Amino acid sequence: MQVFHPSMNTIAKASIVAGVLSLALLVYAGVLVDRSPYVTRVNVPIDQPVQFSHEHHVGGLGIDCRYCHTSVEKSAFAGLPATQVCMSCHSQIWTGSHMLQPVRESYSSGNPIQWNRVHDLPDFAYFNHSVHVQKGIGCSSCHGNVAEMPLTWKVHSLRMEWCLNCHRQPEMYLRPKEEIFNPVYKAPANQRELGMKLKADYHIREFGLTNCSVCHK
Repeated sequence: MQVFHPSMNTIAKASIVAGVLSLALLVYAGVLVDRSPYVTRVNVPIDQPVQFSHEHHVGGLGIDCRYCHTSVEKSAFAGLPATQVCMSCHSQIWTGSHMLQPVRESYSSGNPIQWNRVHDLPDFAYFNHSVHVQKGIGCSSCHGNVAEMPLTWKVHSLRMEWCLNCHRQPEMYLRPKEEIFNPVYKAPANQRELGMKLKADYHIREFGLTNCSVCHK
């Protein structure tokens, strides 16, 4: 006596195919979510206790990165500006601005402003700003053109695959020292040729740049 109808063979095969496809779609959807701005926060402006505009200060007023990020050339950290840096200007201009009240309160109390981090690497990844600056990597290569940002956001995921793209072919990202802090710098048509020359000038040894210990210490 036949228990199952012959058509069940077809149904069983179809269900296996459907299960495999469903699993593949689930994995694909997970990858899309993992790479989405919801997870990476790329192109998502980060709200701050004071709505500081790089567009105004850098793009409009032409303030150099190093005026606020004083340690970027000599330290692993770019550093956030102390309130005294802000007040070097704002003790004279916009002294009554409601938006700048937290800055004045911080200056009076001595308590630093609690800025929200935009670029926050995990603890297991080591990044040294000074090394990259000294070796010809411009600020905008990682941070984008902040001169166009009314609020700051990430333009790159800062994930390992993104870092490795540069470490595998640094010549494609190097720029002259005088252009390091230029937020609107554009790579020339002969970037590879220029980059190879700069790689020699900056004594960059490509061998070992992709070694795990470079970033995971």
